[in-house]
Amino acid sequence: MLSTAALLANSTPAQLLPARELMAFTLASHILLVPFGVALPFITLLMHHRALRRDDPVALTLARRWSAVMAVQFAIGVITGTVLSFEFGLLWPGMMGRWGDVFGLGFGVEAWAFFLEAVLIAIYLYGWRRLRPWTHFWLAVPLPPAALMGAFGIIAANSWMNTPQGFSLDAQGKPVHVDVQQAVFTPMFGPEYWHFVVAMLLTAGYVVAGVYAVGWLRGRRDRYHRLGFTVPFTVAAILTPVQFMLGDSAARAVFHKQPIKFAAMEIVWKTDTHVPEYMFGRLNSDGTLSGGLKIPQLDSILAGFKPSTRVTGLTSVPAADRPTVVQATIAHWAFDIMVTVGSVLVLLALWYAWCWWRHRDNPRSRWFYRCAALAGAACLVTVECGWITTEVGRQPWIVYNHMRVSEAVTSTRAGSLWAMLGIVMVVYVAVFGAFLAVVLKMRTRWRIADEGSAAARAAPPPEADTPYGPRGEPAAAGAAPDHTPGGTS
Repeated sequence: MLSTAALLANSTPAQLLPARELMAFTLASHILLVPFGVALPFITLLMHHRALRRDDPVALTLARRWSAVMAVQFAIGVITGTVLSFEFGLLWPGMMGRWGDVFGLGFGVEAWAFFLEAVLIAIYLYGWRRLRPWTHFWLAVPLPPAALMGAFGIIAANSWMNTPQGFSLDAQGKPVHVDVQQAVFTPMFGPEYWHFVVAMLLTAGYVVAGVYAVGWLRGRRDRYHRLGFTVPFTVAAILTPVQFMLGDSAARAVFHKQPIKFAAMEIVWKTDTHVPEYMFGRLNSDGTLSGGLKIPQLDSILAGFKPSTRVTGLTSVPAADRPTVVQATIAHWAFDIMVTVGSVLVLLALWYAWCWWRHRDNPRSRWFYRCAALAGAACLVTVECGWITTEVGRQPWIVYNHMRVSEAVTSTRAGSLWAMLGIVMVVYVAVFGAFLAVVLKMRTRWRIADEGSAAARAAPPPEADTPYGPRGEPAAAGAAPDHTPGGTS
């Protein structure tokens, strides 16, 4: 084993490590924004619909403010997403040059969805106080489907990398006779896509609700904070048990379609039945485990619903064709963190449902709101863990069982890649810092509008106006009345 490891180390290109670090950093940064790009349009429109249906000015104010945050987030996502698009070609030319014609359609769909979402967000922002209320709402309804289409494209590409199909290989090993439908709808596409979409909705719901949970803990008990908490948290609470079942289904799909990845996720060393489940722990090079909580036979039961289920181990393939012990431990910890956080969120959702069923009201406990405030951050951690599990568990393959990561990497010098990583890190810190500064500035302006003096309330800034009411700027003497749609004459 040691000689095999030494051979692999000597054959590994020097540029592989910086290329992987650069890709990992940009992907980990971008994915923090994805839940809001995919799910915030839906949550915003849900609040918008409530406002129009119930003639609720508080809900309308929340929807308008969330739409502003959505636009800022989308602008940042354009930057980080564009960088990722370039990196696929620059860092992994071996994969894109050989396999791009097979699975590249997913990236094309994602690009078109990105463009469509940008147009729709612009229309939605422009429509406040310029369009009639229901016209404005219905023009924004395509926004969530456009966001889901973008997720469709990127998950189609990733699921193909995990379970590649839809092609034949010629005598030189090049893909020919591409079947686009099979390349898009791979065995892992369904489990991955729905698990991902629900994760995005759930994460965005908990993050948005967490903002108002913090406000509740600081004594802001008005209807604005109550409604801002209740709507997104209810969405997340409903989806939490659904996500738990989808996650279980996705893990079972991995068991059937990618048995070596499943072995890494569950750190199963040898193929066997009656396999125990280990919560956390560390895999050693001799196959033993250090630490962790052992639950007898549970892994076999979870995989096949009975203790006699045979689970494939890491040693069923040569060492060069499976994750290393370090990679397996990383994938295992990421998977266990994801499962643990998901289990805690199910309890939090049940707590919320119980109080609502008994009292038709939100829980009153400060501990509930403390947990709710932390739930959003915990969800972002699980999103990161999900991608770590997916990508690290597939090693050493960039295209499962067809191309290794080392075969796809660029020939650019390692020093240049390290320098590029440093530059990207500095730029991303500046970009995310600017994003945070803009959001905090908007929060301050909104707070002034809500808690200002009587004079400020008599002549509020534009942000405090009712979205379909008259403009806040005083009209000039002799100016014509406002006849914009949705305004007043």
